[in-house]
Amino acid sequence: MELSPERTREMLEAEVVALKDLIEVAGAVVSTLDLDTVLRHILTSAMRFAETPAGSIALYDGYRNDLTLHAHEGLTPEFVKTERWSVQPGGLTEQVLTRGEILFVNDTADTSFFHNPTALNEGIRSLICVPLMMQNRIVGILYLDDFVPRDFDKERMKLLSVLASFAAMAIDNAQLHARTRLMAITDSLTGLYNHRYFQQIFSRELNRAKRYEKPLAIIMLDVDDFKRFNDTYGHPHGDKVLAAMGDFLGEALRSSDFAFRYGGEEFIVLLPETEFDSALQVAERLRELVERRSLDVLKGLAPQGVTVSVGVASFPRDGESRGDMLKRVDDLLYRAKEFGKNRVYSRREDEP
Repeated sequence: MELSPERTREMLEAEVVALKDLIEVAGAVVSTLDLDTVLRHILTSAMRFAETPAGSIALYDGYRNDLTLHAHEGLTPEFVKTERWSVQPGGLTEQVLTRGEILFVNDTADTSFFHNPTALNEGIRSLICVPLMMQNRIVGILYLDDFVPRDFDKERMKLLSVLASFAAMAIDNAQLHARTRLMAITDSLTGLYNHRYFQQIFSRELNRAKRYEKPLAIIMLDVDDFKRFNDTYGHPHGDKVLAAMGDFLGEALRSSDFAFRYGGEEFIVLLPETEFDSALQVAERLRELVERRSLDVLKGLAPQGVTVSVGVASFPRDGESRGDMLKRVDDLLYRAKEFGKNRVYSRREDEP
C-alpha cells in the first residue's frame, strides 16, 4: 500500500531525529569516560527512537553470570531497587544472551519464557531487548519497555543496533580506563591501594573530617620479624606473606574503609567517621585475625603463622595535621614493638 505524503514526511522526520541522536551519542562516547553518563544518554536516545516510556541498561558479568543496573528511566523505585540479579535458566535474559541478537516481546502475557515477577508487577507488557556486543562478547543489555502490548517495526528498530554498538564501545572504553586507573593506584602484590594513593586519600579524608567536624582514625600495622622471615625462607615466601596480609585486611574492613600497603611490610588503614574507641576495636580485630588466619593460610610456609604490631591514632585526639597524625601513629606502632610485639598500642589518656 502506498504511503500518504504526510506519513512519508513523518517517517523521514523521525529518521532525521534518529540520525541526530546517533551523532549526539557518538559525541558523548568520545567526550567522557563516565560510563553512567554515556549510558543514560544512549538510553534516552533509544527510548525516544523506539517511542517507549521506560527502559534500562544493565552490564553483564560473564564470570558471575549476572547483570548490574547502570541506567534506567520511567521505572518505579520498587523495580530499580534490585541493582544486581542472576541470569535465570530459560528466562528472557538468557534468551538474549544465547541468541546474541535483538529480541522483541510484543506481549509478555503471551510469552512463555517471560516469567519475571518483578517485571510483571511493574506492568511491563512489551519490550525490546538489545544485546550490547563488543568483539562477539556481550557486555550488557539494553531493555526498552512499554506498559501496553506493541507490534514493533522490526526493520526500523534495526537502527537500535547502531546505538547498541556505541553503548558497547562506551562500556569497553570506561572499563579499560577503570582498569588502567586501578593499576596506577594499586599495589600489585597485595591488591591494596598504594602509598601514593594513600597520600591523596589521607589529605582528602582529613580535610573532610575538619570541614564537617567528624572523627577520623588511622591504624598502622607492621608484620613482626619480617626481615628474619625473609632471611630464613627467602623473598618469594615473604611475598606470599604480604599477599596474605592484603587478603586479611580486605576480609576484615568495611566497604567505607581504606587499606593501603604503606611500604615494605607496613600497612595503613583509614577509618572515616570512626571514633577512637571503635578504631581500637577494629585494630584488635585485625591483630587477632592475622594471628589466627595466618596459621591456616600460611600452613607449610610459616608453621607458626605471623603476627603484627599495631598503632592506633585518631583526629583530633592525636593531631590535627597529616604530619602530626602520621608521626603519632608511627611512634605508637614502634612502642607496640618495644613492648613485645603482636599487640595494639595507643596513646594513654595521661600521656602528652
